[in-house]
Amino acid sequence: MPTDRTTDFLRELLVRQLTTWLPAALHRSRRATVAVAGADVGSVEAALRLVAAHGDQVRGRQVTVLVLADNAALPARLGPIEAELPAEVTVHLLSGDPDRLPVAVKAAGAAGAPLFSFVDLPGVVTPKLVTAATNGRAGELLLHAGDSAREALVSAGFPLVAEVAPVLPDGEAAGVVAFGSRSDRSLEAVRDVLWAVGADLDVHYRDPADPMGATVDVAAEPELEPLARELLAELRRGGSRPVTELRRHTLTATVYRAADANRALADLLDAGDVRRERESGRLAGDEIISLAR
Repeated sequence: MPTDRTTDFLRELLVRQLTTWLPAALHRSRRATVAVAGADVGSVEAALRLVAAHGDQVRGRQVTVLVLADNAALPARLGPIEAELPAEVTVHLLSGDPDRLPVAVKAAGAAGAPLFSFVDLPGVVTPKLVTAATNGRAGELLLHAGDSAREALVSAGFPLVAEVAPVLPDGEAAGVVAFGSRSDRSLEAVRDVLWAVGADLDVHYRDPADPMGATVDVAAEPELEPLARELLAELRRGGSRPVTELRRHTLTATVYRAADANRALADLLDAGDVRRERESGRLAGDEIISLAR
């Protein structure tokens, strides 16, 4: 079971990411679905309040909120919040564990529309659950699990996957947070949210794939030398790359932000370790970065 600190962290992460995702989803579609599975009652309440706070954007559209939970008190707790929701918002409360997500998504008619799934999964990440969260090509998944879920998300069809292992202020490991998407913009947004929440709650991050288990203090000015080394290694592996691809690699293969990639590249340019196409000016996304030697 998650500790109170882990629950607080996940709740804040859910609310802030939903704050970013919902307006963007409603801008590009007249339908959107939010699925929350395995979260505590307080997190579900916070998610519904967030949807209610976006009432002006919701009007004229259709938002479905799916809640999967085993808590008999949930209907009574959510009743007052549901009463404040615009008529365009439909809430489905379903009893069961997160593995029922595929059935819930199908029953809600979410196919073809943006779907944001937040899943707190104490057990094994199943292929069916992750595939349901892809919603064809219209889904994004924010997942908290006990271990790395990267392989499962990639196999399910998410081309962009990022993972971090949160470390709580008392040093306790809090599992792994994974995010799957098809959008570079969403990937950047969730990493910025992770850093903001980590800074506020004094949570550090480490890369689940790092055998050394080194943590990054996201509240402080980050030490960019590890990222610079990783970018150099990526250039050695794959040859010259556009800035956009190096930013994406930073998001999918490290715990750093896209903006940190730009700063690390600037340090490498100043040190003469890499070279750029253009002599000066801002590093554009399509600019090619090459090893200097």
